[in-house]
Amino acid sequence: MTNEELTELVKEISRTSFGKPFQHKGVFNSRLRTTGGRYLLRSHNIEINPKSYEKFGYAELEGIIKHELCHYHLHIEGKGYKHHDQDFKALLKETESPRFCSLIADNTKQKSKKVYVYQCVACKTNYKRKIRMNTERYRCGHCSGKLAAQ
Repeated sequence: MTNEELTELVKEISRTSFGKPFQHKGVFNSRLRTTGGRYLLRSHNIEINPKSYEKFGYAELEGIIKHELCHYHLHIEGKGYKHHDQDFKALLKETESPRFCSLIADNTKQKSKKVYVYQCVACKTNYKRKIRMNTERYRCGHCSGKLAAQ
């Protein structure tokens, strides 16, 4: 799907679901990582993550477009367009637009945090860390013994 086809699709969804015209551009942005799409306040364009369309198909793409169109139409009308605003929540419900996209949920499942465990040689106290540390430089906080990686 090209950017022109995406723009036409956004215009069609805007007419059918919202009954209002979409007068800007819809573009794919492959640099988006943690979101399915975004509405740009200054240019009023809508950017879509192409990976969400490739991975989840047309239904997911339509949901993302509806969600971003909620931001678009509310912002143009001068109403509350942010996620926590009541106007936004009401329009989401009215147009049956999703609150979150599947891409975000999928990304959170994939991330597994690595934990580094160090143990004091003398008193056997365990230390869990998110970042590796130089065991020659640090000592045990309880007995000042040497640390060893587990």
